[in-house]
Amino acid sequence: MILSDAHRQFQTKVRDFAEKEIAPCARDLDRTGEFPWNFVKRMAELKLTAVYVPEKYGGAGLDTLYYSIAVEEIGRVCGSTGIFLAAHSSLGVFPIFYAGNEEQKQKWLIPLAKGEKIGSFGLTEPEAGSDAAATKTTVKSDGDKYILNGAKRFITSGSIADVIIITATHDPAKGYHGISAFVVEKGAPGFSYGKDEEKLGLHGSITSELIFEDCVIPKENLLGQEGDGFKIFMETLDGGRISIGALALGIGQGALDAAVSFSKTHKKSGKPLSKSQSIQSMIAEMATDIEAARLLVYQAAALKDAGLPFVKEAAMAKYYASTAGMKAANMAIDIHGLLGITDTYPVERFIRDEKLMEIGEGTSEIQKIVIARQILGK
Repeated sequence: MILSDAHRQFQTKVRDFAEKEIAPCARDLDRTGEFPWNFVKRMAELKLTAVYVPEKYGGAGLDTLYYSIAVEEIGRVCGSTGIFLAAHSSLGVFPIFYAGNEEQKQKWLIPLAKGEKIGSFGLTEPEAGSDAAATKTTVKSDGDKYILNGAKRFITSGSIADVIIITATHDPAKGYHGISAFVVEKGAPGFSYGKDEEKLGLHGSITSELIFEDCVIPKENLLGQEGDGFKIFMETLDGGRISIGALALGIGQGALDAAVSFSKTHKKSGKPLSKSQSIQSMIAEMATDIEAARLLVYQAAALKDAGLPFVKEAAMAKYYASTAGMKAANMAIDIHGLLGITDTYPVERFIRDEKLMEIGEGTSEIQKIVIARQILGK
């Protein structure tokens, strides 16, 4: 897919920011596990925190392809910063942009889009991951309030978010028909945090448990109508798969970049590794897979922007890009040899960061189910 001049100029701007400001700090972020607050501020200044949101609501007023490029370029140097951007923009911002009324957009969408507040998305539970309809968190109506009880787990930016969109069920017997979506703000009565997870990768990203014990929220925090929650979250996940595909693509591209650089600067038997046909074969395979993933991601974004069906293509992009990215990261380590498993080089970080891309926002197996149902019918 050939990018327009405007998209390429945007790509150059984001790449310049990522390489000059984020890349030099990526290793330390991974080592310390500190959240990249300074990069959040800079991304807000560059209008990257809600690229696709109209300017009247604080966004950049661009499209999904621009947004995918932003996630890809940042993920190329730092998965932790990339996953923040993807989760904030796709999961924290989109449900309010998609289903919020004007009052909700004024209250929450604008500060989220401007990066003044951090957004998050609570779907996964201790007993409900891939099966989103099995939500156990409950909600009861009480006059002008709702009362929430339950827990969410593995929530990106959960304990640092100002605004979290969650699902809860009015009646588990109704399945997905009984699920609604709500906005929960930091400090809501009865809302607390469990542990922040120690993870294989993405160390600079906060992953939290959320606890609701008779949590009280106003009735106006309902998104859409009661019973709309499953639809809102599925729409959110369909678009979110494009961003996770873009992030997987970016991390895989970072692994390829590192492998190419290493092969040119390190020698074996007096010759650069890049002169070896076996190394050339590996790099050719990596590059082809990454380029194919890029075409899938960009196509899904373009279809969404055109208002055309994109569910199958988004699932394909997420599935293929995460698979190709893991393969690229693994081959990059092979090219580095034993040096590849040390933190002297970024490839061991890339493979740890890439693994989540095969799991988060629907596992690879779930993506294959989505793809097959789109082709075969439900």
